[in-house]
Amino acid sequence: MLQLKSIGTPLVLLVALFAMSGCEQAEKSAQQMLNQAAESAKEAIDKTNEAAQQALSEATGSEGEKVAKPERDDSAKEI
Repeated sequence: MLQLKSIGTPLVLLVALFAMSGCEQAEKSAQQMLNQAAESAKEAIDKTNEAAQQALSEATGSEGEKVAKPERDDSAKEI
C-alpha cells in the first residue's frame, strides 16, 4: 500500500500539470480565434465604409471628392 501512495501523488501532480498546460493551449487557441474574428470584423467594416463612401459620392455627383461641408457664418448669430 505504501507503493501505491508514493506513485499516486506524483501521478496526480502530473495529471494536474497536463490539465494546466492544456488550459494554456486552449486559452492561446481561443485568443487566436478572437484576434482573427476581430480582424475579419475590421475588414468588413472597412469594406462597408468604402462602399458607403462610394455610394454617397455617386449619389451627390462628386467623383471621388469629399463633400465639402458648408462653412458656418457665426457673424450673423447674436449672443
